[in-house]
Amino acid sequence: MQLPQGMAYALLAGVPPVFGLYSSFYPVLIYFIFGTSQHISIGTFAVISVMLGGVTERLAPDSNFTVWDDVTNMSVLDVVGRDAERMRVATAVTFLTGLFQILLGLVHFGFMATYLSEPLVRGYTTGAAIHVIVSQLKYTFGISPSRYSGPLSLIYTVLKICYLIPHLNVGTLVVSIVAIVSLILGKELNSYLSKKIPVPIPVELLGVTIGTLVSWQVNLQEEYKVDVVGKIPSGLQPPIFPSASLFGQVIGDAFALAVVGYGIAISLGRIFALKYGYKVDSNQELIALGLSNSIGSMFQCIVVSCSMSRSLVQESAGGKTQVSAAVSAIVILFTTLWIGALFEHLPKAMLAAIIYVNLHGMMKQFMDIPALWRSNKTDMVVWVATFLLTLLLNPDLGLAAAIGFAMLTVIFRTQLPKYSTLGQVPNTEIYKPLEDNNQVRDVPGILIFRSSATLYFANAEMYQDALGRKSGFDITKILSAKKKLEAKRKKCDKKKAQNAAKGGALNMEEEKDVATIQMGFARDPSMPRSIILDLSPVNFLDTVGVKTLRGIVKDYGEIGVEVLLACCQTCVVDNLQKGGFFNDKVTMSRLFSTVHHAVLHCQSVETQVYEEIPAPHF
Repeated sequence: MQLPQGMAYALLAGVPPVFGLYSSFYPVLIYFIFGTSQHISIGTFAVISVMLGGVTERLAPDSNFTVWDDVTNMSVLDVVGRDAERMRVATAVTFLTGLFQILLGLVHFGFMATYLSEPLVRGYTTGAAIHVIVSQLKYTFGISPSRYSGPLSLIYTVLKICYLIPHLNVGTLVVSIVAIVSLILGKELNSYLSKKIPVPIPVELLGVTIGTLVSWQVNLQEEYKVDVVGKIPSGLQPPIFPSASLFGQVIGDAFALAVVGYGIAISLGRIFALKYGYKVDSNQELIALGLSNSIGSMFQCIVVSCSMSRSLVQESAGGKTQVSAAVSAIVILFTTLWIGALFEHLPKAMLAAIIYVNLHGMMKQFMDIPALWRSNKTDMVVWVATFLLTLLLNPDLGLAAAIGFAMLTVIFRTQLPKYSTLGQVPNTEIYKPLEDNNQVRDVPGILIFRSSATLYFANAEMYQDALGRKSGFDITKILSAKKKLEAKRKKCDKKKAQNAAKGGALNMEEEKDVATIQMGFARDPSMPRSIILDLSPVNFLDTVGVKTLRGIVKDYGEIGVEVLLACCQTCVVDNLQKGGFFNDKVTMSRLFSTVHHAVLHCQSVETQVYEEIPAPHF
C-alpha cells in the first residue's frame, strides 16, 4: 500500500510520483527510531497532501511556466521547470513543518491536540476529502481546468470542471471507471476473505502493476492520449537543504500542516495504544514526526503523517511494532533503486482511482451527523460547521476557522449553563435538582442554588439573574425600596428634631407616617432565610466572579438572608482569598465542605439564634 499510495498522494501534493516513494522510505525509518506508537503507518496521507498541494500550486502555478514553442507556434507548459520549482516549495514547507513540530514537542505542547475534538477532526477530514476528490477529477476526465486559490476556490474549480466535461478524454474516463470498479471489487473481496486468509490481497499494488502492463502493451499515451506518470528516475537523490528564501511565504501553511499532521497521528496512535495497553507520549510523537519531516525534506520528501487505512492493514496483517514499517521501507527502497522506472507507463487515472477508493472510509463519516444529532447537538453543529468551513475556505483557513468556532461553542456553553434549585433526597445527605427528580424534596426556608458551569466574567451577570429568578423575589427592587425607606426615615427624624427645637409638634398625619416608617422593612414570609450556593462545578474564579459572590453576600445580607458557600475546591478558596472576598463580616465560617453541612448549619441557626456554628474542615 505504501508504494501506490505514495505515488498517488504525491500527485495530490503537486509533485512527481517518485517523491512519494522517497516519502515512504526516509520518514518511516526515522519514525522507527524515535516514535512511540507501535502500530501507526507513517507516510503520505491524503489530507496532508492536498493541503501541501494548495501551497505548491499557489506559489508555482502552471501560468508561470508556459513557454513559446517555435515549432508548433503555441504556448506549451515547461513541466520539468514547474515540477522542480514545486519540489523546492514542497521541501521548504516540509522542513518548516518538521521544525514547528520539534519546537512544539520540546516545549511540551503535545496537549494542543486536545483542542482538536473528535467531531472537529472528523468534520475536517471529511471536508478535506471532498477537496481531494475534486482535485483528482482532472485525471479522471483527462481535462486541464484552471487552478484557483483562496476562499471558494472549490466552487470555482467544480464549475470549471463542469464547463470542460464536454471536452473530456474518453480513454482516460474508461481507464478510471475500470480501475475504480476493480479496486472496489477487490476491497469487497478482501472483506469477505478477511477471516479466511492471514494477509489481505494487495489490491492496490496489483492494480498499479496491471494498469502499468496494460498501458504499456496498448500504448495508452500515444493511442488514446491518456496521461501517464512519465519518467521516474532510478536511485536516491543526494541530500539538499531546503530553500530558505521560501520560508517567509510558507510559514503559516507549515504551522497548519504541523498541527493537522500531529493531530491525526496522535488520535490514531492513542486508539491503538488503548486497544493494546501501552502508552503513547504526545510530546515524543511531536518530536518524532518533526524529525521525520525536517530530515526527510533534505532528501526530497514531502510532509508525512499517518494513514488510517495503512495502519489498519498493518495491524490486521499481524504487525505489532514499527519493525513491520521498517520492512516496508526496505521494500520501497528496493523499488526506488531498481524497479521504479517500470511504472513510467502507469496512467495517472489509476492513481486517482486509488485515492477515490481509499477515501470511502472518510465518506462514511457523514453518518456521524444523525448519530451526533441524537447524542449531542452541539457536537453535531461543530462537525457540520467544520465541514462547511473546510469546503468554503480551503483546508488551511478552514482549520483555523473551525478551531475558533469550536472555542466559541465552549464559551457559549459556559455562558448558557443550566441553573438548578437543589432539594434533599429523603433520609440521605444527597441533594439533587428539584426539576429532574420526583423524589427530591426542598428544604424549608433554605434555597440551594447551583450552576452547571464555572463562574467568570462571561456569565457572572446571568448567574445573579438566575439566582434572583430561583429565589422568587427581585433583590434589586427590595434593596431600592429599603433605601427609599431609610431616606424617608432620616428625613422624618430630621423634621422631628427641627420641630422639637422650635417647641412644636407633628400633626396627626405626620405622626402616622413616622409610625409607619418606624415599623421598618417588613419581611416576606415566603422569602428563604438562607441561600446556599453549591460551587462544586466551579473550578476557578476570576476577579469578576469573586466580585459577583461578594455582591450577592452583601445584597442578600442587607435584607436578612444569609448566604453560604458549599463544595468549594481548594483553588476556588484561594481565588476568594486573593480576590478580597473575606473581611471582618464575611469570614471563612461561610464555607462548608458539603451542601448537607451547610443545611445543618442553617437549621441550627434557626433554632439557636445568633449561635455561631463552625464550618467543617475541608
